[in-house]
Amino acid sequence: MKKSNRRGFLGKGAAVAAAAGVAAIPAAAQSNATATKRVIYPNGKKPEKTPLFSHAVAYGNLLFLSGIGAHFEGDIKAHTNHVLDEIKKSLEEAGSSMDKVLKAQVYLADLKDYKEMNEVFLGRFGSEPPVRTTVAVAGVPGKSLVEIDVIAYI
Repeated sequence: MKKSNRRGFLGKGAAVAAAAGVAAIPAAAQSNATATKRVIYPNGKKPEKTPLFSHAVAYGNLLFLSGIGAHFEGDIKAHTNHVLDEIKKSLEEAGSSMDKVLKAQVYLADLKDYKEMNEVFLGRFGSEPPVRTTVAVAGVPGKSLVEIDVIAYI
């Protein structure tokens, strides 16, 4: 039985990547040995009881914010504005910002609100917005017409 030479294979892969103009990933960036999970609590206060989920979690220089909704009476524009303001606040508390968001997931209670949600969303993440997924779902929690979660870097 022939053994594979994984190191040779990886070396060839790096050569192919270099020939294609793709930068090789430095060895330090490949290792997550020093990265640790860090839970970021709203207002910096750890709850007395274990919560159902964390509001924000950082791992290395990545930041994951849980879905944020708007739980009050209002239209899609008011809800979207509120949610984006809350995301901005949470990002800044964690040491990030709107222009450092890499991915946004938007959940609409009704797809008919897509155009008006976009009117409020446009420009909120700077001149180079994150990638985004937008879907209409049955059951956005509470009275919220929109819920958004994001992944950013710190």
